[in-house]
Amino acid sequence: MANKLFGTDGVRGVANQYPMTADFATKLGMACGLEVCKNHKKVAIARDTRISGEMLQSALTAGFLAAGVDVKLLGVLPTPAVTSIVEDLEVDMAVMITASHNPYFDNGIKLIASNGDKFADEVTAKLEDMVLKADFALSSEKLGKIIEYKEGLEIYLQKAKKFIQGERPLNGMRVVLDCANGSFAQIMPQVFMDLGAGVISLGNEPNGYNINENCGSQHPENLFETVKNAKAQLGIAVDGDGDRLLICDDLGRKVPAEQLMTFMVKYLLKTGKYSGNAVVSTVLSNTAMERYIKEMGLEYYSTKVGERAIVAKMQEVGCGIGGEESGHIVWSDCCKSGDGLVNALLFCLALADEKRKMSEIFPLFEFDPCVFVSLPVETREKVKEIANSEAVKKVVAEATEKMKGVGRVVLHPSGTEPKIRVWVAGSDENLVHEAANMIIDEIKKG
Repeated sequence: MANKLFGTDGVRGVANQYPMTADFATKLGMACGLEVCKNHKKVAIARDTRISGEMLQSALTAGFLAAGVDVKLLGVLPTPAVTSIVEDLEVDMAVMITASHNPYFDNGIKLIASNGDKFADEVTAKLEDMVLKADFALSSEKLGKIIEYKEGLEIYLQKAKKFIQGERPLNGMRVVLDCANGSFAQIMPQVFMDLGAGVISLGNEPNGYNINENCGSQHPENLFETVKNAKAQLGIAVDGDGDRLLICDDLGRKVPAEQLMTFMVKYLLKTGKYSGNAVVSTVLSNTAMERYIKEMGLEYYSTKVGERAIVAKMQEVGCGIGGEESGHIVWSDCCKSGDGLVNALLFCLALADEKRKMSEIFPLFEFDPCVFVSLPVETREKVKEIANSEAVKKVVAEATEKMKGVGRVVLHPSGTEPKIRVWVAGSDENLVHEAANMIIDEIKKG
């Protein structure tokens, strides 16, 4: 049994087009209610700010209620808030309705287990099979009820700020925050101001249609300019559901996620608060990061792309921080998943401790030469067809052999967008470009 609809981060698509329809969401609610919600007979549902969120929330709610499951409606919350508090809610699972960094006309459904982790592939495959068969044994008597649950945000903020010492540790810090007109729009600026920071807010007026539109972690150009013009110490951007983080320095220059993670690790080690002796990142992280981490005396582990793989390896090796170049960073002491707010606060504490400008600190280490290209294709189905073709497999193998001993080659078919990502990095710049171009040229033929 294989997943056809569930990608690396749930089900995603264009709102009101299959599978992001009210009919599909209702059936998925029924399937989850019957298959998963067997203990508490309760589920929690949250959403981001996009216009289709209420439609999908209503449809999912109807499905769960029909299956005899009570629904706790959390309202608009970031994804990391849901993964953080689900264990406190006495529910069998949670659902986050979001398409993360995608434009407003997309939406998605993320299924979250009662411990805050994502569902295993076998579970989503079973649920998908139930939805496609649509043969549900429903009771006319055992129906669920709706519970408006407004306490979720406060529970999350208590957890998110538990490592903060002192009332206003960010006094004197001037920061620009871009909240992507998403789930953190009203939350993040207030938290930073409460902790003493001077805040200039961008992307904090969601209207259902402007989520991620020319703002947030995917479109940081306005953030960069605002930081320079305002003479701020740094700029921070998140995406629509708040699980990605982007930071720029006082000169408006983006600092890569590998550098951010390493800086946070160094601070936690310095203050004696780092858990374990390892760091986890993905095959798409720059190869220079591995050398730097090992020079710090820590173990380094590389995983396939995706937060679930990162978290699984972190749990396996007992790791404090893991993440990927896209900006998903997991701090295991405070996060179940990537959390833009928590990681931004940790970074700011580390920066305040340095008493230097960011432009004087970064880069911590020089990156190896790297080519990273996202090639658009017609459809998500076409992504798999091209990536699995014999011609592409052959050229990837040839490029990998060419980079043997000096670098790494990765072909990553996106699980959420119609794109194929080509990533090549290593110590020999000429070989890096040569290997990358071999693969790019072959993919473009498809």
